[in-house]
Amino acid sequence: MFVNNLNRCRHKHNSPSSSPSSIFYFLHRNFSLWSMKKDPDLESALSRNRRWIVNNQIKNIILRYPNQDAPVKFLQKKFKTLDLQGKALNWLKKYPCCFDVYLQNDEYHCKLSKRMLFLVEEDESVKEMQEPVFVERLSKLLMLSVNHRLNVVKLNELKRNLGFPDDYLIRILPKYPDTFRFVNHSGRKSSMEIELLSWNPDLAISAVEVSARKQGSSEPCFSCSLPSTWVKSWERFNEFNATPYISPYVDSKGLLEGSKEMEKRIVGLVHELLSMTLWKKMSIVKLGHFKREFNLPEKLNILLLKHPGIFYVSNKYQIYTVLLREGYNGSELIDKDPLVVVKDKFGELMQEGLHEYNRRRYEVNLEKQRKKGMVSVRKEKRKEGSTEMTEQDDSGDKLGGLFDPEERKRFYKVLFDDDAP
Repeated sequence: MFVNNLNRCRHKHNSPSSSPSSIFYFLHRNFSLWSMKKDPDLESALSRNRRWIVNNQIKNIILRYPNQDAPVKFLQKKFKTLDLQGKALNWLKKYPCCFDVYLQNDEYHCKLSKRMLFLVEEDESVKEMQEPVFVERLSKLLMLSVNHRLNVVKLNELKRNLGFPDDYLIRILPKYPDTFRFVNHSGRKSSMEIELLSWNPDLAISAVEVSARKQGSSEPCFSCSLPSTWVKSWERFNEFNATPYISPYVDSKGLLEGSKEMEKRIVGLVHELLSMTLWKKMSIVKLGHFKREFNLPEKLNILLLKHPGIFYVSNKYQIYTVLLREGYNGSELIDKDPLVVVKDKFGELMQEGLHEYNRRRYEVNLEKQRKKGMVSVRKEKRKEGSTEMTEQDDSGDKLGGLFDPEERKRFYKVLFDDDAP
């Protein structure tokens, strides 16, 4: 991509009037997202675990199947959509704490384990208790938009980031006819919008303002989470923070595009959006889909990079993601939503099953080697903690690579939406 863009740049600027500075501007404009210094802790927080995504999708497939009991052959067909190769049966057997696999009429079936079903029930229970929170979150989201309306198709892209249940449109909205309504002027399904009917001044308070009140400060301001050695970044942050804070809930029509006041409001708006998400992060692609609705600039990525003390931009896994720095202490999320706590438990259960599977595999292989006289005394005396073995077995999946004990403790603590672009 770099070479292609560079060639286009040379072709575009291949004239006597072109200067090195113009070429530099072109490169800066096109590759600016690569300029943020990597933070190891936040990169770790953004880490995705492909196995967690796959098992979460398998869980949802089984829940939607009649009687929540799916033939393994059916799941095998779904493996292509999950970007997996190999046998579904081998994959499912790796997670005995999550899935129960059994043989019936010469055909393998799979259902969720009792412990997994318990977590599904807990997740559903938390969503029911969180309904008032979802209503507030949706109201604030609509209050931030220019016309207090948002397209349903676009909003669905954010529902997992915000923790909304998949059926929030029929589960929540009909209960609040005085707050929300559906609008569809064209009659097309893709044009359906949700409109806010009543403005609640108690909700028009940003996370920055709430933090200022808790600290007893009359002047809301952003916090900076950069190391003290980043002298120039601190100077720019202090200069930016010295200007008056502008609430993202204030109408932006009176602000000039490109002005410092507009920049202040946009930073506040992105800060507020990230504050409402479960993991204090969002892909920049998804944010870009709402440029018109939230009056965001065309080059949002450049604006975010100008404020490294507030935002962290990463291209991990080729997905540009913006993360709210103050939401994390090192790689740990500071305030965990109840839904995140449940997802942590799911990750822990999955890893417990994987550990159990590896132990069994190791013992079986060790016994085979003993019978063949291939086991040395040194191998037999290995410590318990080193019994982990590779997962690159006959399942044929390409996700392999075994987690070490420390990674096993960390990975399930940072989960993510499984519909990221």
